[in-house]
Amino acid sequence: MITRKRLATGACALLAALAVGLLPTSAAADDGPAATDSPKESPKVELVLDVSGSMRQRDIDGQSRMTAAKQAFNEVLDAVPQEVRLGIRTLGADYPGQDRKRGCKDTRQLYPVGPLDRTEAKTAVATLAPTGWTPIGPALLGAAEDLKGGEATKRIVLITDGEDTCAPLDPCEVARDIAAQGIHLVIDTLGLVPDVKTRRQLMCIAEATGGTYTSVHRTEELSGRVRQLVDRAADPVVTPVATQGAERCADAPTLKPGVYTDRQTFGKHRWYRVDVLPGQELRASVSISADRAVNNDYGVLLRAVTRHGREIVRGSEAGDGRTDVISTGLRYPKKEDDEAMADDTKSAAETVCLEVSNSFSAPPSVKTTPGMPVELAIDVVDGPDSASDVASFGLGRGWWLLGVLVLAGFLGGLIWGWLSRWRFAVWRTH
Repeated sequence: MITRKRLATGACALLAALAVGLLPTSAAADDGPAATDSPKESPKVELVLDVSGSMRQRDIDGQSRMTAAKQAFNEVLDAVPQEVRLGIRTLGADYPGQDRKRGCKDTRQLYPVGPLDRTEAKTAVATLAPTGWTPIGPALLGAAEDLKGGEATKRIVLITDGEDTCAPLDPCEVARDIAAQGIHLVIDTLGLVPDVKTRRQLMCIAEATGGTYTSVHRTEELSGRVRQLVDRAADPVVTPVATQGAERCADAPTLKPGVYTDRQTFGKHRWYRVDVLPGQELRASVSISADRAVNNDYGVLLRAVTRHGREIVRGSEAGDGRTDVISTGLRYPKKEDDEAMADDTKSAAETVCLEVSNSFSAPPSVKTTPGMPVELAIDVVDGPDSASDVASFGLGRGWWLLGVLVLAGFLGGLIWGWLSRWRFAVWRTH
């Protein structure tokens, strides 16, 4: 019995040692405390909620749109990062009458932008009941005023189930005016079970300020998306640079590391160029927004090729109409030039051609111009310099774990078989 315990203990120790030895060691290294940055101004977010009469409709998870919005708000308020200063504004929450002039002024700040008292904010939201008009334009103007001042990240998240009922103050024009002020304020829009007109208007508002639009049909989708947008406000904001891809690599613009925007026609391709030195790794990703009604079953392709047309690597993604944004990416590590390293000379950069193409199509009634919004992210970093970096093999960490499990299973089977044969021999002897 003692002998068998010792053998089992030794086998476990062997497997553990093998697993530790095969796993990448870079994660265990500690480079010491990170350098402290100068304190930054806390980001500001204002949630703008539609409380108009149409929010009584019961078509989200078997409950009213208002109930779904309240439930989502409670979940969002519980998850707001501590550094975010958050406020809440309503539209259509107070005036139930038919006087259009009064109804189109019905917007107020329900909770001021500042440090969040979760209990107080939840109590304020709980008192809301679907009431009046849908003055989106005035509400956006009020929210922009609430967030005014300072250099912090500013974001408005508009949640509504219908288009504005207070034109001629067009909310699209309001959003464009806000963007023109140069106050770095982004407006994201969410449509609750939207119709075509609502979808078109909310897309226009978001596009004017570089924001996003999302269609929502379930409570879980609403809370998840709002949480994501609030969390995004806490991250550093990178302002995309407008560029224009070419129809062939030879005419394409050369891009430095950064984020770029462009527009792409349905079913067409665009070319861009990036210079990569030996020992560096190119990382690129692309996202295309379906900012209008499109046919189901589409895809996006990002290819890296040489100047002579040989494909290096590609990334692709397909969609079926359930998302408004589709993304893909790729990585290309450029190996060191051994001869140049031996001569201690500087190697020339390789020009990598990036091709972005799509397979979108649309019904005949949908305009295909201008093209769809494209966001292209480019980064060039030092390539992997040790075998412990799994990127040097083009593999993810999951493959390491799979290899460890396979080897551990093989060795465990051998040891268990040997123990079984030994036990059987001892039993026959006795």
